[in-house]
Amino acid sequence: MKAAIDIGTNTVLLLIAEVNDGNINVIREEQRIPRLGKGVDNTKLLHRDSMERVLQSLRDFKEIIESEYPEVEEVIVTATSAVRDAENRDTFIKKVKDETGYEVRLLSGDEEAQYTFLGALSVLELDANHNAFVLDIGGGSTELALGNVEGLEQYHSFDMGSVRFKERFLLHNPPYQEEIFECNDEIKYLFGKTKFKPAKNVTAIGVAGTATSLAAIDIQLDEYENERLNGHIIDREKLSKSIEIFSLHTYDQLLELSPKLLKGREDIFLTGLLILEGFMKFYDIPEIKVSTGGIRHGAMLLAEKD
Repeated sequence: MKAAIDIGTNTVLLLIAEVNDGNINVIREEQRIPRLGKGVDNTKLLHRDSMERVLQSLRDFKEIIESEYPEVEEVIVTATSAVRDAENRDTFIKKVKDETGYEVRLLSGDEEAQYTFLGALSVLELDANHNAFVLDIGGGSTELALGNVEGLEQYHSFDMGSVRFKERFLLHNPPYQEEIFECNDEIKYLFGKTKFKPAKNVTAIGVAGTATSLAAIDIQLDEYENERLNGHIIDREKLSKSIEIFSLHTYDQLLELSPKLLKGREDIFLTGLLILEGFMKFYDIPEIKVSTGGIRHGAMLLAEKD
């Protein structure tokens, strides 16, 4: 049995699972939303309070692992965009080591895309030769990865994410239409800088909080149920209509729509939806399939190969 912890820009995620011959049997998943990347886009620094919130999340996870799952043989800890961008990243990584004993592996953007691709496919049933186009909208970065279960063909990490672009563009609550236009323009510009060439029959797959939260709202779930979320289809036309409605809501009004699912992401949810819509428009994708897999799943699969 292994555990994997993903330290993201907005969330810290725990996965406890058994891995056998490339198959992941999920035992338990936990989520905390400490928003490590708050202000990093502007200051290039991890704030002391943000670091402490993440450290507390890691202490919580360590207690869960050691008290309830003593059979866990390895804990894999990864960090992504917020830590990559921060000038005081070494201080944070040392704090994690000193206070929890965990060694943090700081993933590059390319590694993040690769881990996410493997993780996304691990919880879905796809034919061996079926092409997949994976979109991972994080808090600080967005990754695209194209390939199939045999391997990756192309991948790229973009410096745009739901926290980063909320802080950069959507400054009012609710945002002004001009702010949304500027955000959309930047999304389109960035996707245009590194273009992919997916086959016409490719399956688009969306991972991370934006896609799973929207899917849960579509299904009218009160809490995350991975079995029901995996494979859920997000329709582009319906997404566009949802954005029109959500863009008129304040954070508190959004939170009222789904208190448990949007708690901690109510202010960045719309930004994530804009990136999702921008991707689907840029590549003329009518629908996208949701996956609850991600970096932590990919980390486990790669650890098994090593």
